[in-house]
Amino acid sequence: MFKKILIANRGEIACRVAATAHRLGVKTVAVYSDADAHAKHVAACDESVHIGGSAPKESYLQWERIIAAAQATGAQAIHPGYGFLSENEAFADACAKAGLVFMGPPSSAIEAMGLKAESKRLMEKAGVPLVPGYHGADQDPALLQREADRIGYPALIKASAGGGGKGMRVVEKSEDFAAALASCQREARNSFGSDAVLIEKYVQRPRHIEIQVFGDTQGNCVYLFERDCSVQRRHQKVLEEAPAPGMTPELRAQMGAAAVAAAQAVNYVGAGTVEFIVEQPEGYAHPEAMRFYFMEMNTRLQVEHPVTEAITGLDLVEWQLRVAAGEPLPLKQEDLRIHGHAIEARICAETPDNNFLPATGTLTVYRKPDCTSFARGTVRVDDGVREGDTISPFYDSMVAKLIVHGATREEALARLDTALAETRIVGLSTNVQFLRHVVTSRAFAQAELDTALIPREAPALFHQDKVGRPLAVAAAVAQTLLAERASEGADPFSRRDGWRPHGITVRRFDFAYQGESLLAQLSYLHDGALQLAFDGVSGVLAFDALPSDTGTRMDLRFNGQRQTVQTWQVDENVHVFCGLGATQIVEIDALAHAGETAAEGGRLTAPMPGKVVSFAVKAGDAVKKGQALAVMEAMKMEHTIAAPADGTVAELLYAPGDQVNEGAELLKLSVA
Repeated sequence: MFKKILIANRGEIACRVAATAHRLGVKTVAVYSDADAHAKHVAACDESVHIGGSAPKESYLQWERIIAAAQATGAQAIHPGYGFLSENEAFADACAKAGLVFMGPPSSAIEAMGLKAESKRLMEKAGVPLVPGYHGADQDPALLQREADRIGYPALIKASAGGGGKGMRVVEKSEDFAAALASCQREARNSFGSDAVLIEKYVQRPRHIEIQVFGDTQGNCVYLFERDCSVQRRHQKVLEEAPAPGMTPELRAQMGAAAVAAAQAVNYVGAGTVEFIVEQPEGYAHPEAMRFYFMEMNTRLQVEHPVTEAITGLDLVEWQLRVAAGEPLPLKQEDLRIHGHAIEARICAETPDNNFLPATGTLTVYRKPDCTSFARGTVRVDDGVREGDTISPFYDSMVAKLIVHGATREEALARLDTALAETRIVGLSTNVQFLRHVVTSRAFAQAELDTALIPREAPALFHQDKVGRPLAVAAAVAQTLLAERASEGADPFSRRDGWRPHGITVRRFDFAYQGESLLAQLSYLHDGALQLAFDGVSGVLAFDALPSDTGTRMDLRFNGQRQTVQTWQVDENVHVFCGLGATQIVEIDALAHAGETAAEGGRLTAPMPGKVVSFAVKAGDAVKKGQALAVMEAMKMEHTIAAPADGTVAELLYAPGDQVNEGAELLKLSVA
C-alpha cells in the first residue's frame, strides 16, 4: 500500500478520497486554487500545495504543476477523482513518466473510450449492443445532416469527446438540425477542445442504467451490479439508485457480462462505469421486454458510486488504492451480493423553477440531516463545503450528495424524503425542495422511470408551494415576536406584549410572498391571545419556542395547522423550514422602502456571474420577444439571454470573452 498520495481534485470527491486514505493510514496531499485556499478538502488532507488561479484552466487542469506538487511532497501516486484530469490520457502518461502511479486505467483505455465514436466501433467488435447511428470520422455538416435524416427523428447529436450532458442536443425535425449542430459543436469546443460529434437514434422512453466494473493488473474483472440514473435534467443526473427498479436477474447478468466484455476489450484496470441506454418498448410494467445499448464508458470513479457502496457494503475508493498498488481484486464475481436499496440525491446550487439556472453565494446556513448507521439502513452526506463557504461560479454547482439506504426501495424513499426535509441551506437557491417533489411524485414512487420523467411530471414538480402563504406569514410574525420577547428586560416598560389600558393594540406587518405584496394585521386581545389576519385569512396565532442551536425553532399553530417550524432571517428575507417544505417570505420595512420606484424597462442583465460567449445581435437591430440576444457561460453550461419584449437594440455594453458579475447590464433594449 502507498504511504502518501496526492489528490488531483477538489470538493466532495477530494474529501471522500482523503477519508478512505486516512482510514488506511495513507497520508494525503491536497492541491488548491486561489478560490479554494480555505476549502474543506484542503483541511481534510495532511498537506496542501497551491497550484494557480481560480479558473480550472489556471489550476486544476495544469497537470504539470500537479505532478510537480506530487514530486515535491513525496507522493507515490495521484488520485484524479472525477472531472478535470480524470479521463485525460496525456496526464496518465505524464504520471507514469514521472514515476507516479495514476489511480485509473492505462492511458490506452482512456483514449479508446474517451472518443464516443471510436469506443462504439470498438464495442461493436466486442459484441456489445449499440444504438443505431453514425460514428464516422467525416464531420462534414452536410453528411451529418444526411445521416440524421437516414436514422430518422428525433435524433441525438452528441459530442464525441463529451460527458456530463454537455455538447448534446435532441433534434426533433430535419430543418432544426443545422442550428442544433452548430450550438452543440460550439459547446463541445469550449468544454472538450474538440467539436467532433456523433449522431444516434434518440431512444423513446429510455432509461439510463450503468454497470460498475472493476479490473486489476492480473487481468481479473468483475461487475458490481447496476445503478439507475434515469432521472435527469439537461442530460445531467439528479437522482441515482441501486439496484435498478424492475431489473430482472437475466437482464442484470446480460448487462453485467456486456460491461465486463467492454472493459476487457481495452484491458481495463481500476474503477469504471459502462453506461447503457435501455429501451422500454412495452412500457414500465414489462421490464422483461427491455433492450439495452452501449452508450459510453466513463474511465473513472462516478459521482454516484456511493449507492453501489451502500448495496454491496464495499469501499470503492479502497479498491482503487489496492488495485493501483498492484493488489488483486478483493472479491470474485460469485462473492458479490446486493443488500437492500440505496438512492442518492445531488443537492445543487441552482433554481429549478427558473430552468435550473445555477446559483452562487455564501452558505450562510448549512445544516445536514443526522447521518446515521444502523442495522437496516443509513443516511450519508458527501460534501466538500462547510457553513460559511462560498459557492463560486468557477466550479460545478453541486453542494453535496445525500445518500440513503434501506431494506427496500420504499424504505429508502421514505428515508430520503425525511433527510431532505431536515436539510437547511440559506444564502443561495438550491434544488432541495425540487428533489422532495420528485421523490414524492407518483411516477418516481412507482418506478415509472425514463429520462423524460422531469419534463413529463413538470406540473407536479415545479412552482410548488407546499408550505403555503398562511404558514409562511404566521412563521415570520412569530419569529419577530420571539425575537422581541428575547430582548425584553425586567423593566415592565420594555415588554412587547401589546398591553394597553383601553382598546386593542393592532400591529401592521408588510410582506412580499412569491412576488406579491400583502398586509398582515396582528391584534393583541385582552385575554392574551393573538389574532392574525391577512388576505381574508383570520385566526388565533400561537407558538412556543423550542430548543435550537441556531435560527428560531418553534411549535407553531395557525389556521388549523400545527407544525414544527425553523426560521432564519437574512436581511429582509425570512427563510421558513418545516415538514411540508421550505419557502421564503420578505419582511418589508415600509419606511425604508418609501420612495422607491420600479426598475426601468429595457435592461437585460446577467442572471449569474460568468463569461459573455457571444451576441446574436448588434446595435440598431430590431428584435422580437423571445429572440436570442446573447449567450453566457457559467458553471460549465451555456445560457441564452432572450428578449423580454419586441424592441430595438440600443447598445451592447460588453464584448465576447468579457467576464461579468451577476446583475451586470449586458445590453440596452429600447422596448417598442
